[in-house]
Order: sequence, then structure tokens, then C-alpha cells
Amino acid sequence: MHVVVVTVIGLAALGVFYFGFRLFGRRGASGAAVFIWVWLAAALLNAATGVEYAGVPLLNEVAAFIPIFGIPAALAWLVAYKLRRA
Repeated sequence: MHVVVVTVIGLAALGVFYFGFRLFGRRGASGAAVFIWVWLAAALLNAATGVEYAGVPLLNEVAAFIPIFGIPAALAWLVAYKLRRA
């Protein structure tokens, strides 16, 4: 359940970055590109916290990291690089 919750939080954060950049007169695609790096840092921090404080084995955290980072980052990449031309 944790993976689903954190992934949904990532998708919501992507929306905040996209619309936040548009709110300040910049391209939403630029906000999505910045989001990828911010989300990478957040996902790594989440994994490190799980291993260090929750006692989750590293292999389990690696398996959880893939959807936690991958799904929001893939959507952000799609918005930032594929839809930029549209």
C-alpha cells in the first residue's frame, strides 16, 4: 500500500510542478522536467529511510523504488519532452 500512496503523491507533485510553473508564466513542460530531478531525490530519500529506519531489506526497497520513481517520472518525461512540441 505504501508504494501506491507514494506513487499517487508523486503524481500530485507532478501536477503541482506543472501548474505551478504555468502559474508563474513559464512553460508547464519546464516544470515537469524539473520535477524529474526533485522526484529522484525524494524517491531516494524514501528508499534510504525505509532501509535505515524501517528495517526494510535493500532488495525490497529497490523493487519498490522502481514504480515509486518510475511511474511519475515517466509521465513527467512524457509531458516535458513529448508534449513540448505540441
